[in-house]
Amino acid sequence: MNRYVYQQEEDLVDKKYFGSCLCGSVQFEIEGNFDSFYLCHCKHCQKDTGSAHAANVFSESAILTWRKGKECVKPYNLPNTLHSKSFCIDCGSALPNQSEDLDFIVVPAGSLDSILNIRPSAHLFVSSKASWEQDLDCIPNFEKLPVQND
Repeated sequence: MNRYVYQQEEDLVDKKYFGSCLCGSVQFEIEGNFDSFYLCHCKHCQKDTGSAHAANVFSESAILTWRKGKECVKPYNLPNTLHSKSFCIDCGSALPNQSEDLDFIVVPAGSLDSILNIRPSAHLFVSSKASWEQDLDCIPNFEKLPVQND
């Protein structure tokens, strides 16, 4: 696979990660280590996440096991591109995608219920960043949904 790989964990013991979709119809397990963690700002990832970027972890060696709801997992491959994803047919949540053509697993970081102890390796396709994704450190932060004063 043509991409940069950054080793971020000192031990090489295989980890187990658990994840699920928003509605709970799908549950999965990943056994193994992640090779990289990318924040992708390409237009395809913006469209399929509805956000500024996708946050995905990648592994060439980890094993994906569907613990519940495999029948609710729908893969989608964008024609004439390498862009693919999987999602829950009930709630639409992004789910791990095992690319047979490229021989690796892509796991949306937000789909994991387990703590992910690695940080993003890099931002990708930064020339495609959303126009509103500038100086976001300057806007207010809230611990929860802000309440409007009447």
